[in-house]
Amino acid sequence: MTKSFGSDNHAGVHPAVLDAIVAANAGDAMPYGADPWTSAMEDAFRHAFGPSAHAYAMFNGTGANVVGLGLLLARPYEAVLCPAPAHIYTHEAGASERVLGVRLVPVPTDDGKITPESLAGQLHGLGDEHEVQPKVVSISQVTECGTVYTPGEIGALADFAHGHGMYLHMDGARLANAAAYLGCSLRETTADVGVDVLSFGGTKNGALGAEALVVFSPELAGATRFLRKQGMQLSSKMRFVSVQLTALLTDDLWRTAAAHANAMAFRLADGIRDLVTFRYAVQSNAIFPVLPREVIESLQQRFTFHTWSETESVVRLMTAFDTTSEDVDHFATAIRTTLKP
Repeated sequence: MTKSFGSDNHAGVHPAVLDAIVAANAGDAMPYGADPWTSAMEDAFRHAFGPSAHAYAMFNGTGANVVGLGLLLARPYEAVLCPAPAHIYTHEAGASERVLGVRLVPVPTDDGKITPESLAGQLHGLGDEHEVQPKVVSISQVTECGTVYTPGEIGALADFAHGHGMYLHMDGARLANAAAYLGCSLRETTADVGVDVLSFGGTKNGALGAEALVVFSPELAGATRFLRKQGMQLSSKMRFVSVQLTALLTDDLWRTAAAHANAMAFRLADGIRDLVTFRYAVQSNAIFPVLPREVIESLQQRFTFHTWSETESVVRLMTAFDTTSEDVDHFATAIRTTLKP
């Protein structure tokens, strides 16, 4: 079967994660997280993110985002500022707005990243009873455009948010890919630079179906258990979710898997760079080449990938932990041949 380049969600499960699930499937265990596997997962997150990290296993990223934002929003007139392409705004079917009853305010951006300067223009209504009141800044790491915030950029956003009485939330569905690209630890791009709440992604990096909500403020952590239950993210047999996360954090498997996915994306970009332009900088496991419409249609008859922008003729090509160099070279050759028959 031809390898999919549609999403890292299309990939299978990392063998180490499967092994961990099988190992946890021995005998009975207390439910809802009162088990040794979940305790070990919580320890693993403290080791990776620092002693302030309180980790809660979740089923999926949308649920983690909704619960995480719910921790930070106290009033129905409060709002979330986020990049216009943000997953919470474009691809979660309005879950945050529907469940939390708050508004998401999209901030224009050309590369998926927002800045303190771009946020400043959204604060004109502070204190005005006719306007929603910004309370949370939410960013994605990696962004939906495949670009990566540096720790310095995140710190500047945190300083701006905190300086205006707001929180900083991070949708870290591909945080592992960002940290692998930056060559830094998970902590250095989150807790150390002022992130308040993180949705940590596992599924896109080799898990069967596991995410985590990581809360860095002790005063917020106490409410998480209740919001997780209300948000339908509390697993009865939590050990099978927890062990997946622990497996990814053990011996930096998260980095090995993400770095390989990134390397395969760079290999693909290098294989076609002389023939195409890229809409965004190549910084993770997603590349966005501009291809003629007829080339896109021809390739999609043989390969799975998504069109990112019909108007700009941009496609998104993604690699995963199990993408091979042979997969990449086969696809790159097909692109080249279709571009230059």
